[in-house]
Amino acid sequence: MTPVHIRASAPTRIDLAGGTLDIWPLYLFHEGAQTINAAISLRARCEIEPRTDTRLVIVSEDEQSRVEVEHWSELRDRHDLKLLGRLLHHFRAQGLELRTRCDSPVGAGIAGSSALNIAVCGALNAWTSAERSPDEIFQIAMNVEAQAIDVPTGVQDYRPAYYGGISAVELSVDGVRRTALDVPTQDLQSRLALAYTNASRNSGINNWEVTKRHIDGDADVRRRFASICDIAIAMRKALERRDWGAVGRELSAEWENRKGLAPGVSTPEIDAMLAAAKAAGAAAGKVCGAGGGGCLFCFGEPDRIPAIRRALADAGARVLDFCIESRGLSVERLD
Repeated sequence: MTPVHIRASAPTRIDLAGGTLDIWPLYLFHEGAQTINAAISLRARCEIEPRTDTRLVIVSEDEQSRVEVEHWSELRDRHDLKLLGRLLHHFRAQGLELRTRCDSPVGAGIAGSSALNIAVCGALNAWTSAERSPDEIFQIAMNVEAQAIDVPTGVQDYRPAYYGGISAVELSVDGVRRTALDVPTQDLQSRLALAYTNASRNSGINNWEVTKRHIDGDADVRRRFASICDIAIAMRKALERRDWGAVGRELSAEWENRKGLAPGVSTPEIDAMLAAAKAAGAAAGKVCGAGGGGCLFCFGEPDRIPAIRRALADAGARVLDFCIESRGLSVERLD
């Protein structure tokens, strides 16, 4: 272990189209499956400081929780700060304090836990002086997160956290590939309003429910995922040709299909917020991630975004300031 002070951070994301298809094996059933996302500046952050003894201390500022143990082997089955404990267990860490916080609200649906996962993996990779490849870090992050939430997790959220930018995560039999999209950042950012619904959500529950229904042969769920797959392909093409009208139409179609995947993806409060945004000029909107709460974002022409933001606030949402983030994982040695 390297006795240095390390600081790391990684961006969260908004998912434009194709979400949930990134959970294995769903994408294997849909030719051309991909998710389209954009990293945003609400970052997950961690710091590692060396201790003078071999104890491990974890402090989550967001959850106002602290865990302290004598040895990494004690962290495997703890329920407090389970993801962070599992990561320290995997890396066989000792003699450090890990402190974490996230710029986004808890349960926001913008992949805060995955961004934190990548930030901590990056920090521990540096702490152990390892030279793991991005794919190795993604594999660790995905498997440890599945252990922590007790259901399968997808693959898309680690890529925007690691690379930043606007991208397509292509999902196929021969692997997962992240492709940066040639989209002017400001052109997309100026058309988006992001807000927290003030209701936390649990992505594992909704995603696992629809995954199981798909595998069990639910014809309606399979049909909706086939449409979501087609929409993601069309969304990518619309973004690449800067056809903002088409982007809005595909976003609206994505949300309509997603709402039908499971009860609770939308709520009366979410419906009211999106209706208020549309009355203020939004072309489309959707909840981030699996739905049921967390954040939503709306899409509209740049001159309508201020009115859309006001409408969301008046409807009870907490409007969030953000920018699309070109910088991915950042790891600093402070020795």
